[in-house]
Amino acid sequence: MTRKNNVRRVVGSLVLAASTSTLAAPAPEGDAFGEFWSPGKPNPGICKSPVLVGTPLGLPRCLEASNVMTRLQELQDIATLNDGNRAAGLAGYQASIDYVKQTLERAGYQVQVQPFPFTAFFPKGPGTLQALAPQPAGYVWEEDFNYLSQTDPGDVSAPVVAVDLSLGAGNTSTSGCEAEDFAGFPSGAIALIQRGGCTFEVKAENAAAAGAAGAIIFNQGNTEERKGLENVTLGDTYEGGIPVLFATYDNGVAWSQTAGLQLRMVADVIRDKTETFNLVAETPRGNPDNVVMAGAHLDSVFEGPGINDNGSGSAALLEMAVLLRKAHPQNKVRFAWWGAEESGLVGSTFYVNSLSDEARQKIKAYLNFDMIGSPNFANFIYDGDGSSFGLQGPPGSAAIERLFEAYFNLRGEPFEGTQIDFRSDYAQFFEVGIPFGGLFTGAEDIKSEAQAQTFGGAAGQAFDPCYHQGCDGIGNIDLNALEINGDAMAFATSWLSQSTKVIDDEIAAAQQTQGITTLRKQSVRQAERWGNHFIQ
Repeated sequence: MTRKNNVRRVVGSLVLAASTSTLAAPAPEGDAFGEFWSPGKPNPGICKSPVLVGTPLGLPRCLEASNVMTRLQELQDIATLNDGNRAAGLAGYQASIDYVKQTLERAGYQVQVQPFPFTAFFPKGPGTLQALAPQPAGYVWEEDFNYLSQTDPGDVSAPVVAVDLSLGAGNTSTSGCEAEDFAGFPSGAIALIQRGGCTFEVKAENAAAAGAAGAIIFNQGNTEERKGLENVTLGDTYEGGIPVLFATYDNGVAWSQTAGLQLRMVADVIRDKTETFNLVAETPRGNPDNVVMAGAHLDSVFEGPGINDNGSGSAALLEMAVLLRKAHPQNKVRFAWWGAEESGLVGSTFYVNSLSDEARQKIKAYLNFDMIGSPNFANFIYDGDGSSFGLQGPPGSAAIERLFEAYFNLRGEPFEGTQIDFRSDYAQFFEVGIPFGGLFTGAEDIKSEAQAQTFGGAAGQAFDPCYHQGCDGIGNIDLNALEINGDAMAFATSWLSQSTKVIDDEIAAAQQTQGITTLRKQSVRQAERWGNHFIQ
């Protein structure tokens, strides 16, 4: 065995031996390890060393926020040259893919660009909803109604026909879920459908099959929380061919009780079946049967450049991949930049579903990094053990959560759990039972007084006031958040690249209690959300 191999074995053994003690250690009084990840120029001897750069202390020290910002400026420049966005299916996204691919290839990686089918959806302008009879009236865009994502375009004026409604508090609506709900439906009418019981896609496609020229789905109204407008989607696979709007519960009730109602509805959107791409690369070294994946979505929304969402995760992942190119991990590290996340996690879902069972079994962990530079940030870790929100990740996820917690404790930084809500690209990994974890610094939710006291920033304001807006540009990044969370990404990834013992032990314990047949499966959940939209 060569001297270099001996060194690698020693580093791996140190990580393995430290697993239990470090993850169980209490938070230190101060930043005991500050010299390893504080801002400033790192020791080039560490960053150029194939052995040291890939360690849990070396990689965070070498992954500097200033270098990540340089990569973010490249993404900003791409958006600026391409109508202000990097949305999947458009030129800005293709340019983003090209930039990441060229950077990785210059570093020496072999890169796989994975195409997948994709239905591009972009609003051209606000929708229109007007009453034509019995009394003319207008309704307010994004107050009374909005688009269902993935609606087809259309301009329809027609009578309105209610479909199997169940009004009132506590209702159990299944309006439009069965073809029989449309018995006697007059062809060419607008179907008025209530939320509940099945997906929006099923409701709209049933309406189209019954001859509806358009459909309005209003909120269910069974609770106070399900009365207003929400971001909902028909899904990438919608085949109805008719325009569909979403409306508030109160408006839906009023329309259902208006005799002779005729409405005009306009969906001014672009919907085009095309393809877009994931990009995947992996370290040349490391055990190919024990893979640690780290991923971030590369696409922005149509409305803006997406520099925090999710240029921040993508750029930090790219910087980490370049640093790890010459490292000597014990386990192979696979990097993924996902496409069409903003359209419903399309790219990551396609990737996971395209894997054979054998290939899935080789992925020991998936780490997700989506928005790690929010300007009014908090340090959130996905709640892998279910202790904060009740839903556990697949066996091994709790160990990943503890690993991130250990990093923040070592650095003396506060953190909180964040809910597994299936809004980002870990969703399909969860569905097939692959352990996952990751970081998030907040989006449209409002920072509480307690969180402002803990993390700083402004209470009563969104963690990212520019979420999904045109102002999510290079000025929408908090450098401290990017530094802290980028280092946490590097710490956890490098740790698992050397040893997955913490995950292995948790999986083994689950195997004893659950049985081998249920080891990589999770109890069935009632899927309501996929990505940033509700699907039912």
